[in-house]
Amino acid sequence: MDKRKKGSAVELRLMVVGSSGPSQFLLTNAIFGREEFSKDVTSISGSVKNSGELAGRRVVVINGPNIYDKDISRAKRKMELRRSKCLCMPGPHALLVAFDMEKISPNDMKTSRLMKKRFGRHCLRHCMVLLAYEGSLEGAVLEDRVKKTDWHLRELIEKYDGRFHVFSKNWRDRSQERELLQKIERMVASLGGAYFSSRTFQKAEDCVKKEEKRLRKKRAAEIEKTWTEMEKQYIAEELYCQKDTYTANVGTEIRAKAEMDNGWLRTSLARGLGTGVVVGAVMGALVGCIEGPGGMVLYGIIGGAVGGSAGGTAQVAIEHMENRVAPPARLNFNSIFINRFFAAPRT
Repeated sequence: MDKRKKGSAVELRLMVVGSSGPSQFLLTNAIFGREEFSKDVTSISGSVKNSGELAGRRVVVINGPNIYDKDISRAKRKMELRRSKCLCMPGPHALLVAFDMEKISPNDMKTSRLMKKRFGRHCLRHCMVLLAYEGSLEGAVLEDRVKKTDWHLRELIEKYDGRFHVFSKNWRDRSQERELLQKIERMVASLGGAYFSSRTFQKAEDCVKKEEKRLRKKRAAEIEKTWTEMEKQYIAEELYCQKDTYTANVGTEIRAKAEMDNGWLRTSLARGLGTGVVVGAVMGALVGCIEGPGGMVLYGIIGGAVGGSAGGTAQVAIEHMENRVAPPARLNFNSIFINRFFAAPRT
């Protein structure tokens, strides 16, 4: 059951999501006012957590692979979705869904449905649309365009209860950072200061805590030894200060490791490898059947090994083959979309 919980009044956890292309990475740069991702980055293969400030408010931003990225396998995408939840535990205060204002695609229009599937059916309450724009128009003019002129953009943001913000692709432009923070804070305040959580976010939290406990137990002797050495060098308040600092640093290190690697993620990886073995073996056997029964066995074994090492990348090949089977249908859909959204206005 989805639920909301009270979040920190000091730090905002923001999960930045992109459909495809560089928009989510440009948004992360815009939030921090620094280049976390180069302008050439259009996708990443793993989830990333960064921290900094937005208009003086401390924020943590989590980026994962683009949700429609076909350059990674389905198993890898699923594992990184889990990892992004671990990095964002106990849950994000806001999910910022980034699009390019000038390049709205059919997939973009379906993102809200996919968001609910991947994060939980109530996640849209915590979502805001972020539209990347490159140009010199004022923010008020751009917002008016979204609300009144470009009705395909209006239809998009209505899926997110009308919450949106237009941001510059130039991260050095800090003119809108205060407004962006205020919009996020208003949305969070309207939800009672809650962060978003669901069964899977709770699962992420439980698995990270379990992994932290395991790592602490593993390092117990090391920590005890360090404390003993400190007791020989420091006394009284200085000793307590040194111990507290060391303990905090170890805790931060353990937490970071547990977020990036824990039982939940290892289970996901194992399943992905298993899928790769099965798919690879089947494909190998199909190729080997040309050589007869012996060839089926041999190529099946080879295919299974290759499939396992790739961790399910055969799924990508299958998806690409499926995409090539019926190009007229896809072409027809795009044509309908273009005609619908980008045809010249009727007079």
